Amino acid sequence: MQLKRSTRSRLLAGLVVLILPLAAGAAPLVPGTSFPPLSLEDQHGKTVSTRADTRIVLFAADKAANDLINEVLAAQPAGVLGTLNAVYFADISAMPALVTRMFALPALREMPFAVGLGRDATQLADLPRQKGAATILRLADGKVIAIEYAHNTGQLKQAIGLKCT
Repeated sequence: MQLKRSTRSRLLAGLVVLILPLAAGAAPLVPGTSFPPLSLEDQHGKTVSTRADTRIVLFAADKAANDLINEVLAAQPAGVLGTLNAVYFADISAMPALVTRMFALPALREMPFAVGLGRDATQLADLPRQKGAATILRLADGKVIAIEYAHNTGQLKQAIGLKCT
């Protein structure tokens, strides 16, 4: 039985709509997968990038995670991310532009560390996340070797190798 041309076109269009999101997104990051090169502009307009020697990627997908990471890092000496071979990325894509410009960026500019800001939801979409938790990705030779989530300052400090006080 042959389908009419219009029916075939609708079926093909329906398949494309179903398959396109699957093809567009990269495979989720899990231990053993390569961490994609990532470069984002920070709160000062400079580039924050993963490098070959990056060992820790801190990621905040929401305000609670961002507040947690900021609290821990702000209490550390300047340069702590470099000492840890770490980078910090935050997804701010859901934040309204006015709020970002008027409140978030001025507050972030006071921080003594760089935060790579994901202003477009697709930039950090493949990074794993849990609501209210900081994501810690451990890397070795450009591959993800572990993924952890921190829900409080003690967990985060322990995960990134800082003394808990």
